[in-house]
Amino acid sequence: MTEVQAMEAGTATTTYALAKALNAGMRKAMEDDPKVLVMGEDVGRLGGVFRVTDGLQKDFGEERVIDTPLAESGIVGTAIGLALRGYRPVVEIQFDGFVFPAADQIITQLAKMRMRSLGALSLPVVVRIPCGGGIGAVEHHSESPENYFTHTAGLRVVACSNPADAYTMIQQSIASPDPVIFFEPKRRYWEKAPVETDPARWLPLHQARVVNPGEHVTVLAYGPSVKTCLEAASAAADEGRSLEVIDLRSLNPLDIGTVVESVNRTGRCVVVHEAPVFSGYGAELAARVTEKCFYRLEAPVLRVGGPSTPYPPSRLEDHYLPDLDRILDAVDRTFAW
Repeated sequence: MTEVQAMEAGTATTTYALAKALNAGMRKAMEDDPKVLVMGEDVGRLGGVFRVTDGLQKDFGEERVIDTPLAESGIVGTAIGLALRGYRPVVEIQFDGFVFPAADQIITQLAKMRMRSLGALSLPVVVRIPCGGGIGAVEHHSESPENYFTHTAGLRVVACSNPADAYTMIQQSIASPDPVIFFEPKRRYWEKAPVETDPARWLPLHQARVVNPGEHVTVLAYGPSVKTCLEAASAAADEGRSLEVIDLRSLNPLDIGTVVESVNRTGRCVVVHEAPVFSGYGAELAARVTEKCFYRLEAPVLRVGGPSTPYPPSRLEDHYLPDLDRILDAVDRTFAW
């Protein structure tokens, strides 16, 4: 019995790193459904740049774990054709900045096929994108392109932040009848946590989670920023301020109900993401919260994110990424109104 089989049988409890949790989730999906395929650059023999697909080609064969040419548009276009023939492709984009050559296929074809066919066709394709900074990478390797896809109707967009969600959300995404853009925080790949293997205890794919209950300020985050916000909550508690941190998990559709309930209690809201603040996802969150919580807000919704510049060289990325001090400064400013 393999480790994963033992977990599913309830005979073992395992702590996974986030990358390994994704691997185990894809493995389980492939075991359950022979129509699930994995495809991308170096996903087979190498096991992926981050080793997320390590061992899958060895166990499932080259016909189900496919090393593709270096051609993102062709990879996604091929996945669309496979989905039309009844398969469930899981596509890996090797780094976030490499998704743009595939943007035409994703935005023009993948997102629109169900509407174009009046519901007759669906494209159950998952596009996995390692995202964000913090790993000291070169240009084009530390982007946060989520807003390009949340703005595209017809796509589901989700972001895991921890191993437990990585394991469950990748399986739920693969099972979805709609295309899913799946963001993975690359600087969290090696962080470990327990994984829940009982599907009856999983959150729905598009439900947010309160990861730190609090009373004074609601902090909204997703993906790599969630851990940073939890660290800020711990520091704020030492100063007598209680931060409620919400991991959005799903960016489109958005679980606005969980957000509104929290902000109506706290009266203050700070949004944190790595992408530039200008026209970033936080702008949508701020607008929604202001619309629905206007009479309960004690201060404007504040945003913490990257400046409106291209992602900097690795030696400067600590000045670009939201950190504990910048989050706590925003929290302090919400009490100054």
